[in-house]
Amino acid sequence: MSLPVAILAGGLATRLHPITEKIPKAIVDVAGKAFIIRQLDYLRQQGIVRVVLCLGYLGEQVEAVVGNGSAFGLDVCYSWDGPRLLGTGGALRHALPLLAEHFFVFYGDSYLPINFQAVEHDFFTKGKPALMTVLKNSNRWDKSNAVYRDGYVVEYDKRTPRAEMMYIDYGLGILAASVLDKLPVNEPFDLADIYHGLSTSGLLAGYEVFDRFYEIGSHNGLKETSEYFRKEEKE
Repeated sequence: MSLPVAILAGGLATRLHPITEKIPKAIVDVAGKAFIIRQLDYLRQQGIVRVVLCLGYLGEQVEAVVGNGSAFGLDVCYSWDGPRLLGTGGALRHALPLLAEHFFVFYGDSYLPINFQAVEHDFFTKGKPALMTVLKNSNRWDKSNAVYRDGYVVEYDKRTPRAEMMYIDYGLGILAASVLDKLPVNEPFDLADIYHGLSTSGLLAGYEVFDRFYEIGSHNGLKETSEYFRKEEKE
């Protein structure tokens, strides 16, 4: 059975204003469907069974669309940030009781043409507490932020990327709960900082992918992703 998936979908989505002033990014219309529906349909096709949605801003609207996940052939439950947003790391830490010893994590604004089972197999083969999927990006779709070598991310730094960083975090990771379970609950922090520490300690496995990612975090990304789905559905 596949690992559970945590989807980080609690942010304010300010880059998508005015679209996201009254609705959360997860239910933005993408070529005729709420984006979260496209993500959940895809996860089911990948053999995923259980999904934990980490929600904050306007999250009740996401729950109204998704419910318990049965309409999508999934078991969906919810982890709520509470009165203040916890950031990507804090939201995951808060969700640990709903997850498992190991779990996938990806972002609520990403669509990733990737084989989850192959990534899971690579994670357990390499035996590290975390894995990051990476794409040789060369600053094409966003600022490259990782050094990948011989199956490992030897340095990941989202905050201060350097010229020799040719790869980018593709958006799908696997974590052991032990990476987060000693950190404080209900305190905001960024998953990127956890990945950085793991990479510089030799604890971050890497899995290289070759197909570009799609995202709806920006107006341009939303346009490109909508075009991708329109083209897919015509074929």
